[in-house]
Amino acid sequence: MLHLAVLGSGSSGNSALVCHEETRILVDAGLSARQLCTRLSELGVDPDSLTAIVLTHEHGDHTRGLEVFCRKREVPVYATIHTCAIVRENVGAAVRWRQFEAGHSFRIGRIDIHSFSVPHDAVDPVGFLFDNGESRLGILSDVGHVTKAILDRLDGVDTLFAEANYDDVLLMNDTKRPWSTKQRISNRHGHLSNEQTADLVCSIASNQLHRVVLGHLSSDCNTPEIAVAAIAKRLEASGFAGVEVECADRHCAIPLRPVAKARERVETAPILEEIAADSLRVCEPLRAAAPSPPAPGPSPEWSQTEWAF
Repeated sequence: MLHLAVLGSGSSGNSALVCHEETRILVDAGLSARQLCTRLSELGVDPDSLTAIVLTHEHGDHTRGLEVFCRKREVPVYATIHTCAIVRENVGAAVRWRQFEAGHSFRIGRIDIHSFSVPHDAVDPVGFLFDNGESRLGILSDVGHVTKAILDRLDGVDTLFAEANYDDVLLMNDTKRPWSTKQRISNRHGHLSNEQTADLVCSIASNQLHRVVLGHLSSDCNTPEIAVAAIAKRLEASGFAGVEVECADRHCAIPLRPVAKARERVETAPILEEIAADSLRVCEPLRAAAPSPPAPGPSPEWSQTEWAF
């Protein structure tokens, strides 16, 4: 099963870890290289054991630690062609780039990774669906509005890691940000509000949805309590009160946890004897291994309990 940990998420830096067996994939490297190493070690993961890094887009809060981290590590970095072109201009280290086109899929280890384009003010931003055949994880970072393509790609996920950047009222009442900045945040290529994220979650919710992790919360225009309450309330109203909702922290990692619910093992009784389908004994009741001889006299009447299936 896939496992997810979030090393940190917020305007100061974003990074997550996806694991399956021996495959360890870092999604974005927006923390400093020192913090990436520290938080990976706190999770029990050797920074040198990473299989790959995948990037959602080129903004500094998603790529800040990439150059220093890759100086001593020959870990391949997957990014779209256009994202790669921008990031490599600011990275002097000899990075092993692996380029792909937005909307295309690729495989790392035994994980199929499906990329999809998202609307954001970056050169070629993408989200990801991770699928190992047993569990599905959706990762949706910075995005201004939810498209049908996003909903189609995230349909049926077990866990969703998505941004819930701001509360509408807190953003409008914020005195630190000029109106132009507020417009950039809330426009169709900015960030998702709590209510927009709630719409997204309820649109893809199913009995398979196990957990929602909220990220990229604004430190001034949102709080974990407001964000969780907004999404949980909408899920409950939609009949999915059992879905776990939590917020990623910008200052510390949340631990590795399974993406899907634990599968229940169904115990079946062992087959004592195999009987051919055309045998006259198909409907014969099971007998003990060494039956005692029948008592003399007439055969007992047919008993329904003995023949119940």
